[in-house]
Amino acid sequence: TCLFNSNIPHGNASLLLRRVKVQDKGRYKCYTNELFLTACSLQNTPEYMSVNAVFFSAFPLALIQSVVMEMTDEMVTCSSHNIYPVPQVTWATDPPSAQEALENSTIKTTDHKGLLTVESTLRILGNLSSYTYFCSVIAADKTQVWTASRKNQEGMTQEEGHALSIPCIAPHSLQNFSLIWTFTLSSEPTVILRYETKTRHTFNLWEGLAELDQDLLLLGNGSLLLHKPDIEEQSGTYTCTLSGLQSRHIVQTKVNITVASISEHNLWFKALK
Repeated sequence: TCLFNSNIPHGNASLLLRRVKVQDKGRYKCYTNELFLTACSLQNTPEYMSVNAVFFSAFPLALIQSVVMEMTDEMVTCSSHNIYPVPQVTWATDPPSAQEALENSTIKTTDHKGLLTVESTLRILGNLSSYTYFCSVIAADKTQVWTASRKNQEGMTQEEGHALSIPCIAPHSLQNFSLIWTFTLSSEPTVILRYETKTRHTFNLWEGLAELDQDLLLLGNGSLLLHKPDIEEQSGTYTCTLSGLQSRHIVQTKVNITVASISEHNLWFKALK
């Protein structure tokens, strides 16, 4: 802490707090003694003193850094960590749902530094793939709004050797977003493709097996096209993550590649002959 010494004679007794922490919150009192010397006081008249008490509260802000959304067959959970002061959490769906259907349970916990973790849980409405779920965490002073959204699509089935497009469309307009596609078979997800709108650069680990449509990307459509998928190597869970300014949208799709029909095999053998 320090005072602005050069300004004190001019009536500025402000206190400067450096490197504030949440523990510094509270009420601060400032007492100023003002001595009035009048012509009478110079003649041994009692001096007059006024004491002014100023009260204010200091609340260091811990801004929202991210919002994470996770989904099971029954519940969808939205969480954010290391925030201060207490934010507001709101839910919405697409198609829209009545507010009474979006009754959720929100828990706020405080760590040893005084920072908050907010976790809100909502029960799945109807079928898992029927809705896109939106969770917004709003800062106490309304200056920040972070939104996470998620959709678990219906599973897709395709015969091996046939092209398949897996949809991933942003729910609202995104600028300067990044796109990541991951694939999960039985272990941890592996990144198969990345794209950045700023550079328009695509990093594709499945070159020749999968691609994006560059024209559709500019419209927020990051759908993945699989070329002649293989029954063993391309069956699994595909996750698309679109990240923009204070927003993240996730689309998850289970894909099952099946053995080609007998007629397809016959055509293939005829082609070989």
